[in-house]
Amino acid sequence: MTLAIMQPYFLPYIGYLQLMNTVDKFVFYDDVAFINRGWVNRNRMLLGGKEHLFTVPLQGASQNKTIREIALSSDPKWRGKLLKTVEQGYRKASHYEVVMPMLERIVNFEADNIADYIFHSFTELTTYLDITTALIPSSTIYENGHLKAQERILDICGQEGATHYINPIGGQELYDRERFAQAGVQLSFIKSKRVEYTQQAPEFVPWLSILDIVMVNDVNDVRAMFGLFELV
Repeated sequence: MTLAIMQPYFLPYIGYLQLMNTVDKFVFYDDVAFINRGWVNRNRMLLGGKEHLFTVPLQGASQNKTIREIALSSDPKWRGKLLKTVEQGYRKASHYEVVMPMLERIVNFEADNIADYIFHSFTELTTYLDITTALIPSSTIYENGHLKAQERILDICGQEGATHYINPIGGQELYDRERFAQAGVQLSFIKSKRVEYTQQAPEFVPWLSILDIVMVNDVNDVRAMFGLFELV
């Protein structure tokens, strides 16, 4: 069984979806410390042909709290503003009429915290993109918060019966192949290849939110992009 574990990110870049689509089970690491100015609650889209940072506003965000302890902003206006920004950026996109209703369900979803909010967004995305991977919030099952770093990952692998753990390429310095092998788990790293497609921009802007990709590509083309990576 192949497993991946990642912090929950809102509408992330395609490499995140490539990893999710590749494994049998994907764990949302939602009971670890929130990182300020990270990618949990924000990403990039195109607006007027230029890169634009969009954000889900939070209240009480702190690196002293876990991701699932952080609530969404109580101001309801941000949801409408975010949807309006997307409309301005993509209303002429070829798949706007199909994607926008899904995005409205994602943005307008009521949740107690950012982790549950993002989890719901992936129930929508995986249905749309025909990703059948099992999704699991780490806070609901493992009870291993006393463990740290690599040992906690290995404990989750053990509880799930995973024989192969895949991590983004940026984690090469964090994990030791020999230690994983001792635990009976193969360790691989996924390296995304540059994914290019026709954008609504004068020059191609790489690694934008999956939102940009689904607005201008049909599902079959997006799924073809899922294979543009290598394992090392």
